Amino acid sequence: MISSSTDHPSFLGALDRIAVRRPLQRAGVLAEPLGPLPSDPPEVGRLLSDAGFADQVSSLAGTLGRRPRAVRAEAAGYLREMGATHTGRAVDDWSRMSRWLARAHELVLDPEQLRRLRVLDRTQSLLFPFSHRSYLDGITVPAAVSRYGISPSFVLAGANLDVFPFNHLLRRSGFVYVRRSTADLPVYRLALRCYLAELIRSRRNLCWSIEGGRTRTGKLRPPTYGVLRYAVDALEQDPGLRALIVPVSIVYEQLHEVGLMTDEARGSRKQPEDLRWLWSFGRAQRERFGRAFLEFGEPIPLRDRLAELRADDPSGAHLVERIAVQACHGINRATPVTTTAVVCLALLAADRALTLDEVLATVAPLARYLTARGRPVAGAANLTDRATIRRALDDLASSGVLACFDGGTDTVWRIGPGQHLVAAFYRNTAVHVLIDRAIGELGLAAAAEGDGPGLGTASRETLRLRDLLKFDFFFPTRRVFAEEMAAELALVDPSQAAGVHEFTAADARRWLEQHPPLVAPLVLRPFLEAYHVVADRLVATDADEPFDEAHFLDDCLRVGRQWALQKRLASEESVSLELFKPALRLARHRDLVTSEAPEPAKRRADFLAEIRETLRRVNLIAAMAERSRS
Repeated sequence: MISSSTDHPSFLGALDRIAVRRPLQRAGVLAEPLGPLPSDPPEVGRLLSDAGFADQVSSLAGTLGRRPRAVRAEAAGYLREMGATHTGRAVDDWSRMSRWLARAHELVLDPEQLRRLRVLDRTQSLLFPFSHRSYLDGITVPAAVSRYGISPSFVLAGANLDVFPFNHLLRRSGFVYVRRSTADLPVYRLALRCYLAELIRSRRNLCWSIEGGRTRTGKLRPPTYGVLRYAVDALEQDPGLRALIVPVSIVYEQLHEVGLMTDEARGSRKQPEDLRWLWSFGRAQRERFGRAFLEFGEPIPLRDRLAELRADDPSGAHLVERIAVQACHGINRATPVTTTAVVCLALLAADRALTLDEVLATVAPLARYLTARGRPVAGAANLTDRATIRRALDDLASSGVLACFDGGTDTVWRIGPGQHLVAAFYRNTAVHVLIDRAIGELGLAAAAEGDGPGLGTASRETLRLRDLLKFDFFFPTRRVFAEEMAAELALVDPSQAAGVHEFTAADARRWLEQHPPLVAPLVLRPFLEAYHVVADRLVATDADEPFDEAHFLDDCLRVGRQWALQKRLASEESVSLELFKPALRLARHRDLVTSEAPEPAKRRADFLAEIRETLRRVNLIAAMAERSRS
């Protein structure tokens, strides 16, 4: 093996420039250089010259019982694997290619938001966690940020997208390829933590999907904590650092890849991201598919927020998790409702063909609700305008999501064959603005069945639902949640706006019957029916046997398909791994998966009974909604 330490960095740098050093290392011809190379990105070079980094590597080597030199070489290799930079030619080339990849959509954004961010960019790192509905997100968000004069972002991308030959171009355009499975790679985790900290110390901006991967349901997935954890570590190690979390939402009128994602949610194998996949993905974007709406949420000063959380809880327990949830809540707050979403909601609610007038009649109360609650609508669209709704219906019919029949006296639209999950994906992009309403309705339903004062019953029920659904939806603090519930109550009883006060069971029933829209069946039933499948399978599982998650989820898919065929589920969209997994997380949180907690069989049965009771109330509200439409 040829010696390849710092004795001849210029030679190794030359090998890097012609992209042969790594192949030679893999072949065992060269060893990993321990010191900086001329071809290393600045942050990588600084770390490899930093005594503090060397000390951390040596300490880890001692913990692992390995030779420090070997661990240092491994860390250097990882740093070079993830290291990225921005070079003029590569950035220009990637800019042209990204425009080609994103050509199916017209990007809509607010330049004023970006101008405000440009001012903030002068003094601190901007951390852009974005929602992830498409591969296009990681292209569109950083490109839009840079286009408006904000410092270029370093984009954290999954190593699965490290596809030759574009990976070399992307590394020089700020893309940092990050491995997903690092539990058994302590040296890699150290290198990544130090590299991200060095980027923040250098006042670089970061951009990443806080969900880790694309949503298969349309709504925001639970966050991953790694990047935020490393950012928090960086700030706590250096009191002079400042960083601002800027939640980013990007939502599309339609997407070419939704069909494939919904197939994956049913258990289909994911297509590998290789050169053939990239070419196919790019070709699919030839067809125009509407607009993409990019919105930036309220910035979160990370250092200030850390201080607030530590003052609230000096132990710092769940510090990063709370910040991540706040960022996700900010993303949801920024996400507007698209016309596509409300049209899909109307047709999924009816579960039959509708005329344009019927769609408008279904959407009208929802439009009034959004206005009353001040929820944003994408492109400031008028959801009661015939032309706007007709255009959305025609666009969805053109893409095959809807089927259109115009051979009778009226043109009618319905969900196309096999397209319910696709329509549900688009509907779920708006589910975050309806979750408060849905929970409020179930609170009133509980109060309507009670004998005593309704306010306490409704409050307890809404808090129970908040706890039940916390792995699927992002809720604010209990205090803010109570304020949101009060705002919902004031919509059905304006006298509550001056201060929440007591009401009767009869009041609760009247409000439910007289104040559309009733959205609980549309918003919550798909999730609760998935919970029902999981709870049922848990009861059927022997608590004393080792729990096999993959086998259990496969069993849920099989039983879910059976129930869908038997019409025991309102919709096949509940038969989805993306819905089963949060339900299983909830079960784990309640110690229902293993037999270590006492009386597992009884507690599983109680969980099943709780889900069934909640579904019973959802179905009562569905019956009310049906009566109001008839």
